[in-house]
Amino acid sequence: MEAELAALAASGATTLVGLMVSESWERAKSGVARFFGRRGAGRNAEDELRAARAELERARATGDAGAQAAVQAQVRQRLEEVFRADPQAAEELGRLLSDLAPEAARTYLHLVSGGVYHGPVFQGSHIHGGITFQVPPAPDRAGASSARPDQVPAVTVPFSNRTAELAVLDEALGARAAVGSRPGSVDIGVLDGLPGVGKTTMAWQWAARVRDTFPDGQLYVDFAALRDRAAPETAAGADVSEALAMCLRSLPGGDDGIPGSLAERTNLFRSRSADLRLLLVLDDVSQPAQVRALIPKGPGSAVLVTSRHRLGELALDGARLIYVRPLDEHGGLALLRDRCGAEATEAEPDAAKRLVALCGGLPVALQIAAARLAADEGLTMTALAAELDDEAGRLAGLALDGDELSVSAVLGPSYRLLPPDAARLYRLLGWLPSRVFDSGVAAVAAGIATSDATRLLRRLAKASLVEAVGDGRFRMHGLVRLHARECAAQEEAETEQRALVERVGTHYLVLTACADRALRRDRLRIVDLPGLLRTAVDPFAAADGPAPLEWLDTERSAVLAVLRAAVRQGLHTLAWQLAEVFTVLFLYRRYSGAWKESLELGAEAAAAATATADTAGQVAQATAAEARLRSLLSRPLLDLGENDRAGAELERAVALADASGHPVLRASVQEFLGRYRDLFEPTRAAEAYRRSLELNELAGETRGAAIAAYFLGCAQDAQGDHEEALATLRRARGELENREEPDLRMAARVTLAIGVVHDHLGDTGEAVRELREAARALGEVGAAHYEAQALVHLADIAGRTGGREDLVRAWLSRAAEIHEAAGSGLAEGLRLRLENLGG
Repeated sequence: MEAELAALAASGATTLVGLMVSESWERAKSGVARFFGRRGAGRNAEDELRAARAELERARATGDAGAQAAVQAQVRQRLEEVFRADPQAAEELGRLLSDLAPEAARTYLHLVSGGVYHGPVFQGSHIHGGITFQVPPAPDRAGASSARPDQVPAVTVPFSNRTAELAVLDEALGARAAVGSRPGSVDIGVLDGLPGVGKTTMAWQWAARVRDTFPDGQLYVDFAALRDRAAPETAAGADVSEALAMCLRSLPGGDDGIPGSLAERTNLFRSRSADLRLLLVLDDVSQPAQVRALIPKGPGSAVLVTSRHRLGELALDGARLIYVRPLDEHGGLALLRDRCGAEATEAEPDAAKRLVALCGGLPVALQIAAARLAADEGLTMTALAAELDDEAGRLAGLALDGDELSVSAVLGPSYRLLPPDAARLYRLLGWLPSRVFDSGVAAVAAGIATSDATRLLRRLAKASLVEAVGDGRFRMHGLVRLHARECAAQEEAETEQRALVERVGTHYLVLTACADRALRRDRLRIVDLPGLLRTAVDPFAAADGPAPLEWLDTERSAVLAVLRAAVRQGLHTLAWQLAEVFTVLFLYRRYSGAWKESLELGAEAAAAATATADTAGQVAQATAAEARLRSLLSRPLLDLGENDRAGAELERAVALADASGHPVLRASVQEFLGRYRDLFEPTRAAEAYRRSLELNELAGETRGAAIAAYFLGCAQDAQGDHEEALATLRRARGELENREEPDLRMAARVTLAIGVVHDHLGDTGEAVRELREAARALGEVGAAHYEAQALVHLADIAGRTGGREDLVRAWLSRAAEIHEAAGSGLAEGLRLRLENLGG
C-alpha cells in the first residue's frame, strides 16, 4: 500500500510542479491553496506554495536540477501526508487537476480512475477512497530460477548527503517504475562527475532504497573490475560480453545456452529480461556501448549508470544525465560528523570547515582525512588542517598506507587513459595560475592553436577532469589541479612552468591593456601602451566584442592570480606593467582589498626591476612605475583605514617621482598627496593641489590640470571658500566635458562636488538637482563608489529638510548595496540608518 501511495503522490507532485512554472499558475494557485489549506494542520498553504514556486524559479534560472528535484520531493511528501490523512483527497485533487491542467495531469488522473499498475500485489484492490490499482497476473516462468538477484553492494558507512540528487533519481527512475512506465519503456539514469566524488556510493544507496520497486531483482556490473581483468590483446567489447554473461547467469535460465558472440548474448539478455522488472547498476562505465547492450526489455525496469566520463550520447537513448558535484560546506561537515563523530567535529568547528574547504568537498578526500584522524589519536582537526594548508604537501597528506588509498591514486586512472596531447594540456593546466579559464588561455598555456585547445578541453571535460562553467569557461577542482601539477613536475622540463607563466601573463597583460585603453585613452601610464599594443588584435574594438569593464570584472581573480605567479617567477617587468594597467578596474569598481594587493605586488616588482635593470632607461622607467604604483596604493589603504601606511607610501612616491624627472607623474603624485592631506592636514591640501595644477600646466597635460582643479575646488569648499570653490569646479567640469575625448566619469564627480558646494551655500534645490544628475551619470559610467557618495548626500539633505522618507530609504538602500558588493565597511552604517528609518 505504501508503494502505491508513494507512486500516486509522486505523479501528483510532478503535475503540480509543472503547473507552478506554467502560465496557468496564476489562475490555478487559489484552488491548489484551498486544497492544501483544508489539510494544513496549522500551516499557511499560500506561503508554502509561494516559497516553493520562488525556489523553482530560482533553480530554473540557474539550471540547478537538484534544487528543482528537491522542491518536487517536498511536494510529493506533502501529498503523501494528505493522502494518508484523508482517503478522499486523491479524488478531490484529481477533479481539481482535471479542470486546471487535464493534459499535464493525464498520468495522475489515469491512476486515480483505475490505471494499470505493474506491481506484485493489489490486483483489483480499492485503496484510500476508491483508488483502484489493476495488476496483470505474473507471467508463467517455466524453468525460472527461484533466486531473486540482489547483487548491488551494501553501503557500509553512514550516508547523510545527496538528498537532492537522490530525489532526482526517485523522480527519473523510482517513481516511474513504481507506477509502471509506458509500454516498452525502460528508464536510464547516468551519474557522472570527477573521480572520488561519490557516484558509486550514491548509486548503491539509491538501489537499497528502491529494492521493493524492482520485484525481479537488482543486477550489478563493475566495469572497472572487468577492465582490470582484461588482457591487452582482448578483443573490443570483451568487457560488455562478459558483463552480459554475468547478468544472464543471474536471470531465469541461468547458464543454459549462453552463446559465445556479443550479438547473440545481447539478444538472449533481451529475451530473458522481457517479462521482468529489474534494476541494473552499471558502475564505472566508460563507453555508451557498455550501457546500450545491457538495457533490459522489461517495462518498468531501470538502468543506473555511474561514470567518470560525460556520456552525453546516452541522452539520445532517453537517459537522464545527473552531474554529481563535490559537497558544499554543509554536506562536507555532515560527512565529517558521520565519520569522526559529532562531538569531535563540533569541538573544532573552524578546523572542520577548513578541512572541507581544503578537500574541495571531494568525498574521497574527506574520507581519507577522517581515516587519518581516526587512526592517529594524537592528530587533531586543527593540526591536520594546518598540514594540508600547504599546497605542496596536500596530496601527500591525503593518502593512507603509502599511495594505495590516496586522492592521487583515485585520479591516476583517468589521467592515464588520456591521449598524449590531452594529457600534456592537463599537466600544464595544473601550472595555470587561475582555476577558471577559457580555451584562449589554455591555448596560450600550452602553446597550441585555440581550436586544438577547445577540442582537448572537451576531451578533459568528458573525462570529468575539468568542468565547463558556462560562457566558454572551464574550471579545475582544486585537488585535480594539484594532481595535474604533480604530473607536470614529474614529466615536464624544469623551465616550462616559468615559460608558461610568462606566456599567460603576457596574454593577460595585452588584454588588460586593451581594456584599459578602451575605457580611457588619455590617462597617465608609465607602461608604453602604444608599443605594447602595436600588433595586438583588440577584442574590445569589435562590434560584438565584450564590454571592457565587465571583462575586467569577470577576469579579476584570474588577473590577480597571474600577477602573483609572475612575482613568484621573478617576471618583474611583466608584473608591474600588469599591475598598472589592471588598476583601471578599481577606478570604477572599488574592490579595495584586491586593489591593495595588486598594487603591492606591482610596487614590489617595480623595485626589483630597478635593482636588476641593465640600462639607465630601464632604471628610469621602473623607478617611475614604482612611484606611480605607490601613489595609487595610498587610495585603497585609506579606504581600508591604514592611514599611517598610506602617508608613508606617499612620501616614498614623492621621492621616487622627483628622482624619475617625469613631470606628469610628479603632478599626479602631488594630487594624491593633496587627497591624503584633505583627511589629515586639510590646511595644506590646497598647496599640494596647486603644485599639481602648476606641474600639469607646465607639461601641457590639460586633463591632469582639470583633475587637479577639481580637487583644489573640493579643498577650497572644505576651507569655507564656497564661492571660489564653485568657480574652480565649474571651470574643471567644462574642461573635462569639452575635450576631444570627454571624461564623463570625472565630469560626473565634479558635478557631485558642485552639488555639495550648493548645499553648503544653502541652495538646497540646486544641490539636489546637481546631486541627482551626478548619481545618474556616475551610475551610467559604472563609477558605483562615487554614485553611492552622491546618494548618501541626497539622503542627508532629505533627512535634514524633511524630504520624502521613501526616497531616503531608496537612496540609502542602493548606497548600501554598492558598498556591500565592494566589501566596504561603510555598508554597516548605512544599514543601521535604514533600520532606524524602519526600512
